[in-house]
Amino acid sequence: MRLSTVILPVRAWHQGGRDEWLRAEQLGFHTAYTYDHLSWRTFRDGPWYGAMPTLTAAAAVTERLRLGTLVTSPNFRHPVTLAKDLISLDDISGGRITLGIGAGGTGFDATAMGQEAWTPRERADRFAEFVPMLDRLLTESSVTCEGTFYSAVEARNIPGCVQRPRLPFAVAATGPRGLKLAAGHGQAWVTTGDPKLFETGTPEQSRQAVRDQMDKLGKACADIGRDASEMDKILLTGFTPDRGRPLESLEAFVDFAGRHFELGITEIVVHAPIPDSDFASDQAVFEQIATEALARLGG
Repeated sequence: MRLSTVILPVRAWHQGGRDEWLRAEQLGFHTAYTYDHLSWRTFRDGPWYGAMPTLTAAAAVTERLRLGTLVTSPNFRHPVTLAKDLISLDDISGGRITLGIGAGGTGFDATAMGQEAWTPRERADRFAEFVPMLDRLLTESSVTCEGTFYSAVEARNIPGCVQRPRLPFAVAATGPRGLKLAAGHGQAWVTTGDPKLFETGTPEQSRQAVRDQMDKLGKACADIGRDASEMDKILLTGFTPDRGRPLESLEAFVDFAGRHFELGITEIVVHAPIPDSDFASDQAVFEQIATEALARLGG
């Protein structure tokens, strides 16, 4: 099992932001991700910095830590410009970038550029076009294609990614169309559990929902002749009925992670503490989890 973290882009780089990324590497996290939003939920009226510049700065000051988004979406991105940013970021980092990607939602990103929020069907339609086009843009030196939502005309991406054939995709999906994209284009799959269970569900129900999602992922892979065991399965914590309990103590986290490891989850992602927020937790416990949890789990 791998242990990773999410560092939300809420701190100015020279006022603690830089130190957080350096500390994530020192603590031995496998990957440090950040959200790719224009603003997000309760953080809307405070500082919120851009994901790509933040990751670029993090790439310049770290050496071993993998870096990535969790997740990028079509809400305000276009495959052509995103591909150029990612190829540049993969180069600067020396091939340490993972793209977490999802269909997006109805939050502030959905309307900040003046458009109406897309329906779930519209988001799925766009995502189904966005991911394959981005895949091509990151693997081919010149791409021309015309889609319903996105087009490219001789879009050049030379020399391509440092990672070959391209940087890995971690596809967030729970529905059939999204899982099909994960099976076809993802090196990893991302879940936050079942959002319907967040308020009133139990941890047992949540684990069953994750198990059911993984069964559906397995079917989507089998449908195209792929072995689902080839894919990493990533759980972003903080959105299951357990809420913050896994970060209350090392023992609580080991129990939480162990139960999900038994389901087939291969990477657990925890949020770096942010005081006075939904992600408030004890910094000392967070660091103890980072340095001791995997040994407790046997690897």
